[in-house]
Amino acid sequence: MSDEDGGKVRNDSGLPLKPVYTVEDRRAEEPPPGSFPYTRGIHRDMYRGRLWTMRQYAGFGTAAESNRRYRFLLEQGQTGLSVAFDLPTQIGYDSDDPMANGEVGKVGVAIDSLEDMELLLEGIPLDRVSTSMTINATAAMLLLLYQLVAERQGCPPEKITGTVQNDILKEYTARGTYIFPPAPSMRLVTDLFAYCHQQLPNWNTISISGYHMREAGSTASEEIAFTLGHAVAYVEAALAAGLAIDDFAPRLSFFFACHMDFFEEVAKFRAGRRMWARIMRDRFQARDPRSQALRFHTQTGGVTLTAQQPLNNVVRTTLEALSAVLGGTQSLHTNAYDEALGLPSQPAAELALRTQQMIGYETALSAVADPLGGSYYIETLTDQVEAEAQSIMAEIDERGGAVRCIEAGWTQQRIAESAYRFQRRVESGSRVVVGVNKYARDDADKVEITRLDPRQQEEQAGKLEALRARRPKAVVENHLADIERAARGTDNLLPVLKAALADYVTIGECCDVLRAVFGEYRPTEA
Repeated sequence: MSDEDGGKVRNDSGLPLKPVYTVEDRRAEEPPPGSFPYTRGIHRDMYRGRLWTMRQYAGFGTAAESNRRYRFLLEQGQTGLSVAFDLPTQIGYDSDDPMANGEVGKVGVAIDSLEDMELLLEGIPLDRVSTSMTINATAAMLLLLYQLVAERQGCPPEKITGTVQNDILKEYTARGTYIFPPAPSMRLVTDLFAYCHQQLPNWNTISISGYHMREAGSTASEEIAFTLGHAVAYVEAALAAGLAIDDFAPRLSFFFACHMDFFEEVAKFRAGRRMWARIMRDRFQARDPRSQALRFHTQTGGVTLTAQQPLNNVVRTTLEALSAVLGGTQSLHTNAYDEALGLPSQPAAELALRTQQMIGYETALSAVADPLGGSYYIETLTDQVEAEAQSIMAEIDERGGAVRCIEAGWTQQRIAESAYRFQRRVESGSRVVVGVNKYARDDADKVEITRLDPRQQEEQAGKLEALRARRPKAVVENHLADIERAARGTDNLLPVLKAALADYVTIGECCDVLRAVFGEYRPTEA
């Protein structure tokens, strides 16, 4: 986890570590959990009253295949859904579009229309299940499809609960599944904020994500700084759109990675809560405590998994999950041990869920809030992570804010440099990865890789052809004209999109209209 540099030992982020921490290293004692600035947790008793939501990320192939996996996980005790969408769905292409060729159903489920969403959620009671959807450029459309299915189940608006990621800035920074330029993309984000305030009061309107930036190579402090910097940009955009801070801020949520530097990860979460509380109170004058409390989902590190000796990943995931719980996460996804090789198999996904259940029910960890609070080391590391993150956020502000930093390529370049430094340490052997650069062996663990049916793209395209054949052509054309008019104006886009999707207009058809009005984003080099 650490290496020596000129006599100093540093952690994964490069912070120097002392051999022993004492009371002299601590600053003033933190208020108890549930109190501003929420360093020790956002609830007074944390998990004693209710465990974190166990939300396993899943989705592959067709809607029917994914539905079977969701129902299996719910039967095994999972307490919330987390939907992965395939790349065509993420970037607004229908499954029969030439741009989708070879990618349908590969990294998530293919959703082209309301017909697919109905199949995906068949038999799942949406008044009792909370759902997270990892979707950004097309987030508004996927949320509306989910709402339409819930309404057809008879679920009242206040019982439609969950989160849509809706974090387009991190797509420009680290992941690449964007469609439109930043300005119209931010309009879609804030339109969704306003729509949910009126229509879906208990839906989390955004999950501002550091996860993908961390997976791309950022340090823990950079993950916090870039994520909160993006959050500031979203808040400013919502205020500029005329929304009141305490009307939308209570529904903001966050999504972080948890990697192998165990204590730094705990400190990162504590520092992030403290920073966000002060940003919301002091910078934006939010008065509702719910606006000040940073709520977040955690996923264990995908890039920390190894294809070599994949069963070792069970231990890695367990340690990362422990640090997320000790850091006070509100929901958690634990990666399956075979994910460095392919889509998780059903037994591997079940074991990942069992890992959370053992932490929650067998360790007594849930009995005490912030059990590491007061540790000389944890408190000092929390301060160090916060100081480094604040310094990065100050530079973001000096450079004109998160959007300008992305457009200039500065954020991407900084993450790339951190990734390069870490990889050099791995390749030199100074950063040990067990089974890769130490204790490696030639005979691999035998792991069965999940294979997708190669006919699924053809089947999905055939379903789309049948759907288009039975829709009234004039109805579809009228809806697309309404979307174009709304896009060229200033009205909220979600009502016209919902009307179109309810009549089985596809996501690709909606996005084609928006592309024609908004254009497509082309990144610039740093």
